[in-house]
Amino acid sequence: MNKMLIGERLIQLRKGKTQEEIAKSVGLSVSAIRMYESGHRIPRDEIKVKIADYYGLSVQEIFFDNQVH
Repeated sequence: MNKMLIGERLIQLRKGKTQEEIAKSVGLSVSAIRMYESGHRIPRDEIKVKIADYYGLSVQEIFFDNQVH
């Protein structure tokens, strides 16, 4: 699991929305979103589920596949 690749995927999925919008919608802090997108941290499993639910994708698609669908 490559932290930088996951960060890039999360940025792509955000599609112009702000980190603040995503954080509020998912129930996370902006600093957590920033750390995930910058590749400094990988979300815990329960956070992965929240993020996947928000984007309407599976955890597998976001965090383990080779490309975002």
